[in-house]
Amino acid sequence: MRKLLDFIGWPITAGILIALLALTLFPQLRQRLPGQALLQQPPIQQQVVSYADAVRQAAPGVVNIYTTKKVQLKRSPLHNHPYFRRYQERRVNNSLGSGVIASSDGYILTNNHVIEGADTILVQLSDGRSTSATLVGTDPDSDLAVLKVEASGLTPPRLRSSSEIQVGDVVLAIGNPFGVGQTVSQGIISATGRGLVNLTSYTGFFQTDAAINPGNSGGALVDAYGNLIGISTAILNTSGASGISFAIPADYALKALQDITEYGVVVRGWLGFDANELTPALAKSFGLSHSDGFVITNVTTGAPAHQAGLQPGDVVTHIDNIALSNGLAGMQRVTQTRPGTQLRIDFVRRGEPLSTLATVALRPSQP
Repeated sequence: MRKLLDFIGWPITAGILIALLALTLFPQLRQRLPGQALLQQPPIQQQVVSYADAVRQAAPGVVNIYTTKKVQLKRSPLHNHPYFRRYQERRVNNSLGSGVIASSDGYILTNNHVIEGADTILVQLSDGRSTSATLVGTDPDSDLAVLKVEASGLTPPRLRSSSEIQVGDVVLAIGNPFGVGQTVSQGIISATGRGLVNLTSYTGFFQTDAAINPGNSGGALVDAYGNLIGISTAILNTSGASGISFAIPADYALKALQDITEYGVVVRGWLGFDANELTPALAKSFGLSHSDGFVITNVTTGAPAHQAGLQPGDVVTHIDNIALSNGLAGMQRVTQTRPGTQLRIDFVRRGEPLSTLATVALRPSQP
């Protein structure tokens, strides 16, 4: 009998020790006894998410813009009557928008459509100060404009490179919707590199679902840490569309500002060819296993592309050793390259991979 107890006792003892060890390592396995106080359970840790720090960081760099434009009224039969003349010669139209302080010495970025045709431009800073602004220059092709104000204590937001932005990143839109005053809305990046032919083919836009309304144009799109990533520019103007708006990448906008202040225009590169998207069907007809890149459809005689030996029908796959996802990416790569820069062009001609060097020139439409 004693031997039997010794034989059974060791497994029981080992089982108890294993159970105690499991309860020590995994306290969640313990069962609450009836009547045991709830406070004896470890408190659940909850983290409250807030973007207040990001707003405090970025908001001082965003301004409200108010413009006035005098409009000549249509002449009436009583135009020459002295009593009516003073009432019908001119009418003043007012418009509003937003802007982003680009430098501490007073340069401000906004959209061209915000200030287009304005006779006077008034800028209101986040601290309530108001000052008149002068127009330094515009680039209608990218819907950007540069203003200059004389004011102290200006704080431009920090910049984050467009190459770091990913779909799903949290973003905040700061601007002056409908003139109600500085307002913040929140969303995510829905897409990057979005092409909008009706606006510009020179840059890929950020698409976001952050609420952007009339008056937000020219305002800041910032990340969750308050870093500037874009200039709010457009909404999808389609009946029933919701949560689809677009912003110009901030590093592209700042390059445009530098060009406008230095040269008076935005300097864009040019190789002198036209191109179409490389669709899967078109890629198959060329004997390609992929549809990355674009097809050259026309080459301007004497242009850098012509001098480099490119021909209609060539499928360009890489520019400067960078693979092209589509034709828009390729055109942007060229236009954003400084004139005088030599680019390596990799392409496929009749199934044969080739490469050439082309020196970027200034777009002929620019002085």
